[in-house]
Amino acid sequence: MSLYDEDTFVVLETNQPEQFLTAAEMLEKLKQVLLEGEEDLPADVRRLSSADDRAKYLLNTYCELDVGPGKFLQWYAVRLEK
Repeated sequence: MSLYDEDTFVVLETNQPEQFLTAAEMLEKLKQVLLEGEEDLPADVRRLSSADDRAKYLLNTYCELDVGPGKFLQWYAVRLEK
């Protein structure tokens, strides 16, 4: 069971309105971003072999990723009131 099982993530991305994603949706987004470019990944992320492992590691240990010059991707766990 993950710390973020019931959490939602707010995602901030270049030229995009903020989005709210579930943890599963956030993992899919990170996997998609990872497939688009691996050369700029931090060394601790590159040492993991699969996109799944890398996405989970990013989700749990980072809150932003360099996605190219002048671009950004940030995510923050938030709890929405029920």
